[in-house]
Amino acid sequence: MYDLQILGQKARDVSGYLRRLGTRDKDALLRGCADALEAHAGDILAANAKDMAAADPARASFNDRLKLDNQRISGMAQGLRKVAGQDDPTGETLYIKTMPNGLKIGEKRVPIGVVGMIYEARPNVTTDSFALCFKAGNACVLRGSSEAINSNIALISVLQAEIERLGHPREIVQLIEDTSREVAREFMRLNKYIDVLIPRGGAGLIASTVENSTIPVIETGTGNCHIFVDESADLKKAVDIIINAKTQRPSVCNACEKLLIHEKIACEFLPTICRSLSDAGVEIRGDEATCAAFAQAKPATDDDWYTEFLDMIIGVKVVSDMDTAIAHIAKHSSGHTEAILTESYANAHEFIELVDSAAVFVNASTRFTDGEEFGLGAEVGISTQKLHARGPMGLTALTTTKFFVFGSGQVR
Repeated sequence: MYDLQILGQKARDVSGYLRRLGTRDKDALLRGCADALEAHAGDILAANAKDMAAADPARASFNDRLKLDNQRISGMAQGLRKVAGQDDPTGETLYIKTMPNGLKIGEKRVPIGVVGMIYEARPNVTTDSFALCFKAGNACVLRGSSEAINSNIALISVLQAEIERLGHPREIVQLIEDTSREVAREFMRLNKYIDVLIPRGGAGLIASTVENSTIPVIETGTGNCHIFVDESADLKKAVDIIINAKTQRPSVCNACEKLLIHEKIACEFLPTICRSLSDAGVEIRGDEATCAAFAQAKPATDDDWYTEFLDMIIGVKVVSDMDTAIAHIAKHSSGHTEAILTESYANAHEFIELVDSAAVFVNASTRFTDGEEFGLGAEVGISTQKLHARGPMGLTALTTTKFFVFGSGQVR
């Protein structure tokens, strides 16, 4: 059996070391690791070629996330350099106040300790997770999928070699190389060593992690994202936004999956948007009104309204008003990202207030829900829960806080 207890203890031990590491040393290590990734691109690509050779060619979207090339490796290296250039959140004092009894009480940001990541076939998650966890002062334990195991082993090997070359313990980042379900479940129960577990992938992975983990879990990733086209929308602008949100990269969690259209503009807008989507290669699954307006649309099943397609498929529905759209979103959304297209200031603000998702947009593509686009740098995922972190999770989301108190002899 893969000895996760030893791995966990090493991560716990190194987390104490990281609390003493200054920002300058962190940034130097990240920049060194970025250079090392580019210097060893050939080895990484050779390992990735093994993963690609074993991949199912029918899973085009999945394989797009798995595949590496020189440009993507350079992008991963640049991601590490960007994290190095960000402000270090650890040690930041949030406030200090003096109480009537003279006690000075403050709160500051500190590392969480040890962060576990369990994720599917995106090798860039390996480097992003390491960079963000490390800059925030955390040790990290990573468990990728079997489909990307060769790529992940190569990436971690490069990172650990550079970490050791710079005089730091290699256990700052560790990879679980056994990708069996049994070991994954054991990993989910390492609450003695792991402080928080972040799953990043499809609905099945997230559900399994939530059900089996004894470690606190931050749910991320599943994106059944909606766009509601209000009766006051600029319809030319709406076409551009919807096409971008659906087709720019359909395999990611912030792509639009559902389109809701106000009935007052349906006669005018439905044929136009359905034709534009179809011309872009999108399969339309619609309600009765949509199928009546566009002959190529397929009838949507009840399950379709709950499904994150991650493909060139979209669900289209006509709704009677904004309240009906909001109710539909509340029932079917995964809580990731929703958007309203409207020229009504009042409707925009009502939608923002009443839609309970991590990100709510007005007149913009859902594709902008991203740490980089939000000015946070790289991210470990999009949190769809409500405790601790919500939305794109950058450096600050990988810290917690603690109180500190200065006294001068006070007793209670």
